[in-house]
Amino acid sequence: MDEKFKSPYNPQETEPRIYAKWERSGYFNPDTCVEKGVTAKDAEAYSIVLPPPNVTGRLHMGHALMLALEDIFVRFNRMRGKKTLWLPGTDHAAIATQSVVEKQIKKDEGKNRHDLGREELLKRIEQFAHESHDTIVGQVKTMGASLDWSREAFTLDEKRSRAVRAVFKRMYDAGLIYRGNRIVNWDPKGQTTISDDEIVYEERPAKLYTFRYSKDFPIPVATTRPETKVGDVAVAVHPDDARYKAFVGKEFDAVFCDVPIHIKVVADKEVDPAFGTGAVGVTPAHSQTDWDIADRHQLDNQNVVINEYAKMTVPGRLNGLKTTDAREKVVEWLSQENLLEKEEDIKQNISTAERTGGIIEPLPKLQWWVDVNKEVPGRGKSLKVLMKEAVESGAIKIIPDYFEKTYFHWIDNLRDWCISRQIWYGHRIPVWYQGEEIVVGEAPASEGWTQDEDTLDTWFSSGIWTFSTLGWPEATSDFKTYHPTALLETGHDILFFWVARMILMTEFALGTVPFKTVYLHGLVRDAQGRKMSKSLGNNLDPLDIAAKFGADAARMALVVGNTPGTDLRISEDKIKGYKLFANKLWNIARFILENAAAQSAAAEFTGDDAALRAAFDALLADVTCDIEEFRVYLAAEKLYHYAWHELADKILEESKPIFAGADENARASRARLLLSLLDSLLRALHPFMPFVTEEIWPSLPTKDAELLMVARWPSVK
Repeated sequence: MDEKFKSPYNPQETEPRIYAKWERSGYFNPDTCVEKGVTAKDAEAYSIVLPPPNVTGRLHMGHALMLALEDIFVRFNRMRGKKTLWLPGTDHAAIATQSVVEKQIKKDEGKNRHDLGREELLKRIEQFAHESHDTIVGQVKTMGASLDWSREAFTLDEKRSRAVRAVFKRMYDAGLIYRGNRIVNWDPKGQTTISDDEIVYEERPAKLYTFRYSKDFPIPVATTRPETKVGDVAVAVHPDDARYKAFVGKEFDAVFCDVPIHIKVVADKEVDPAFGTGAVGVTPAHSQTDWDIADRHQLDNQNVVINEYAKMTVPGRLNGLKTTDAREKVVEWLSQENLLEKEEDIKQNISTAERTGGIIEPLPKLQWWVDVNKEVPGRGKSLKVLMKEAVESGAIKIIPDYFEKTYFHWIDNLRDWCISRQIWYGHRIPVWYQGEEIVVGEAPASEGWTQDEDTLDTWFSSGIWTFSTLGWPEATSDFKTYHPTALLETGHDILFFWVARMILMTEFALGTVPFKTVYLHGLVRDAQGRKMSKSLGNNLDPLDIAAKFGADAARMALVVGNTPGTDLRISEDKIKGYKLFANKLWNIARFILENAAAQSAAAEFTGDDAALRAAFDALLADVTCDIEEFRVYLAAEKLYHYAWHELADKILEESKPIFAGADENARASRARLLLSLLDSLLRALHPFMPFVTEEIWPSLPTKDAELLMVARWPSVK
């Protein structure tokens, strides 16, 4: 028996050494596996691209869960002889990364981006992103992730940038990308547009004001934003509301808080008769809902009364005021004019920007858009229809399947996608101007052209991640071999941010799906079910956890009891429990190697030993099926209970008198049984606890591979 078993298992010493050993072997690269003969040249391909972590800092336990789950699927398929590629990378996360750096510069130097200039700011951001990348890679390796680092990508590197420009041009040429003046979610704090999915709704106390535009205006309206009413062009009522039928189609003039307004009464089915008075002022330039009403009724939608800094732009007493101050002035004016009929305290969902916390101000802006409703040339269907059919047809399977309903609902309500951002970090819009001429895609060779100042939404570049990482637009061997990818594993909270957009982009660019299965995990919460955050002081850092308990323990704690799509509670006590399990596995191996390795192998099992082996074979069949069917939580739990409560507590205890007895055949049979059980158990546990199993593996007399990571998945004996 190896001398190492005389000491307790030490994950802190073992895990870095084992990971370095894996890296030296080259087996993370499927090409090396083929070259060294551990994978057949014509083997079935299996691929996953890592959801690229944002280069904004350190990873959290949600990332650790993602890495654990994906590594389980990757190691399982590699051991089953598939040509397995897990491709790593990071995301430049434009708004988030620029926001972090700008805040730090403001704190340290009291300067903003305009003080520094574009070139200097980008230099600072790139330095930060590089340092953050190195931290992230270190964390990923600490968790044992068997990624092919030779293929590492970055959403902003040259290869990915070339792919972004190629897709943009193709979509533009197909008439699916256009520049238009439409209402956007404007973040006054970050001074950029953001997508619908980047809005965070916060419930706050508010007031609902009921008023009339003038003393002779016949309909009272209700609003929480009276300051916007200087931009109203209509009042909308439900067509079946008997109270207002006589007024539909009529027009009125008024002077509202010093501002002349012209109001038309329209009937619209989207109006809720039960809200307020059942009549709503329509401010198309400052509400997406009102923009849609104006579109349906051909109303003026460009009456902008609030600017990019959330300040009023109308003449009179409101000019230049912040919207919150203007609200007070309008309410004061309504009271003085006896037009204010009622004030009510209510709760209201306020739209805020996820990254800056700024309150969103809907504004019409000239932006770049992807048309999701226009027919895709050559496909006869819109992007929305193609996205829906990809899942409806079964080409993509979503786990758990109840998220399909959520996915379809989101697509049904999907608007044209605003892809331009008013920030400096990211993929610059690949459009160049010279007078009335424009060039799209690649920069013109001649001088005198000016590139668009805006950058692309980060999700545009990450939306092509599955194929840009494999070398597209070139027809590389990687692209031919590994696309579509087998699996996308990610958090359910980015189903719309990322998963849906990947389907959209891939359906357009390739006419196929980006992946065959989507596995959605839930959020990782603390032991009390609270979301982990710095403010609550309940964050668990994966590096700290690995240093304290070992990565194997963290992985098992994250996987056991974690069903797809549901949130997981985690605590140090749970992780500690699986550290004890790693020690138990070490002690199981020590006992078996001490007592069984020196015994001669029997030609046949005794009846009892044959039954024990058959029982474990049945368990292996269940575990294999569980992993294939994405029930990894069950597979991990079954192996844990077998190792601890069946093998250690029962079989090893029953083996002690057998080894001490005089029956040579019984001893040999039991020795063969225990060695075969340990061999198979290590193989089956390896995807879940790769470090401790790999450390034990070289000591087995039955081993048939240089490293456990490329040994074959256990077969039924």
